Amino acid sequence: MRNWPSTAMDDSQSHQTFHRSNVLVIGAGFGGIAAALRMRAKGYSVTIVDRLQFIGGRAQVFQKGGFRHDAGPTLITAPFLFDELFELFGEKREDFLEFRPLDPWYRFYFHSGEQFDYCPSIEDTNEEIKRFNPQDVQGYSDLLKASKAIFKIGYEKLADKPFTNFWTMIAQVPSLLRLRSYKTVAQLVNSYIKHPLLRQAFSIHPLLVGGNPFTTTSIYSLIHYLERRWGVFFCMGGTGKLVAELHKLVERVGIQIVLGTDIEEITVDRGSATGARAVDGQLFTADRVICNGDPPTVYKQMLRPAEQRRKRAFPESLTQYSMGLYVLFFGTSEVYSDMAHHTIWMGSRYKELLADIFDKKILAEDFSLYIHRPTATDPSFAPKGCDSFYVLCPVPNLLGNIDWEMKGPELRDRIVAALSNTIMPKLETTISNDFWMTPADFKSDYRSMHGAGFSIAPIFSQSAWFRYHNRDPHIPNLYFSSAGAHPGAGMPGVLCSAKVVETLIEEEDQKRKTS
Repeated sequence: MRNWPSTAMDDSQSHQTFHRSNVLVIGAGFGGIAAALRMRAKGYSVTIVDRLQFIGGRAQVFQKGGFRHDAGPTLITAPFLFDELFELFGEKREDFLEFRPLDPWYRFYFHSGEQFDYCPSIEDTNEEIKRFNPQDVQGYSDLLKASKAIFKIGYEKLADKPFTNFWTMIAQVPSLLRLRSYKTVAQLVNSYIKHPLLRQAFSIHPLLVGGNPFTTTSIYSLIHYLERRWGVFFCMGGTGKLVAELHKLVERVGIQIVLGTDIEEITVDRGSATGARAVDGQLFTADRVICNGDPPTVYKQMLRPAEQRRKRAFPESLTQYSMGLYVLFFGTSEVYSDMAHHTIWMGSRYKELLADIFDKKILAEDFSLYIHRPTATDPSFAPKGCDSFYVLCPVPNLLGNIDWEMKGPELRDRIVAALSNTIMPKLETTISNDFWMTPADFKSDYRSMHGAGFSIAPIFSQSAWFRYHNRDPHIPNLYFSSAGAHPGAGMPGVLCSAKVVETLIEEEDQKRKTS
């Protein structure tokens, strides 16, 4: 399991501090930061509280042996959502942060030894496709057209719109049916792409937000067009630099930040949220409470039984959670210059492996990997002449019966051996300063239900109105700006979730003014 110092709070500390603000934001991940900034821009006093010692949620930064590692998201696909946060206060993001475009966006390495570069240029991508199957060039063009059509509905009309009313979604049903959203991502991709390896490459996107391509609604195929429209970027200095500049922005605009403080209970009186009480005794009062934490955790652990109700399309026993994540961090004493910034290393099995992870919840002997090499773009992540890496391996969440104390070291050795035998020669001798996280760490450090990497899974029956609402149906001043709420996981998803909360509060304020 993890072998670096915990970032969780020290429960032995005890405070009786009292905090008062118009808005309390619980959780300082990207969704919480964005919600806090949007509320502050509306003139509200805002307090943001988090159990970790730094803001950013899962976007923490680890340093070991001179190597730096971003622990959370590593790529940016909708940069304007960050631009907006600075523009709220008359500032420009580019004055503080450089978003550098990547080329290729992703490099796929297949078990056959073949490689496929997914490039920002369609012409370059087509040349790559031709090496596998020339007929799939037209298929990819048609897939992009389908993705654009889905984007026009799924993103422009749904992503930042509240789904607190069932009829809001019903109004979009004709469009969704016309776009074949009842199909899965894999089914949609396979209807356009014929080569089996290209089918894998072009259906991989749901895994970036916690979904199985063979069960995730094809609405998530909009990511193809989203990437084409805005590109894929890396923040120079890493996601940690992005978080640090957002922290400075939060401080500049007068938002109070309380860190190292774990919330035990959201306090409710006469059907309305009144604030929260921390494990260490700190008390927070507010007119509105916005949760950036995992909604299942909030409902089960932070609300009393009488307040845990919510409108449900399906019982809790049928809730499906995203996969877990095993993340291996390490440095190398050599530079692997042939490694792209993002590499997706595909094992010999695809659909069957995903079934093991999502359905059977067993840890198979084989795996597929996402490899992040930030030093390909930003050498500051490692000492001179070295490289910095993290390898993300999808694994079952904690609903699977896996002893991570034992399996963590074993999986580390198997991953290192597999990479050493393929795209990273001699890794077994060049690796240094390695450590890892398992789903057990996601549960303990981030209070993620069942250690799921991305909250509930993005299947159709858990999307839009069926997903956790951005405003609680019974507690009218309790909101959710998080991966488990609408529209979903990933940085664009949680940043849009904050926009939904802003819209809801704007509507409420407008009603008060006119009533």
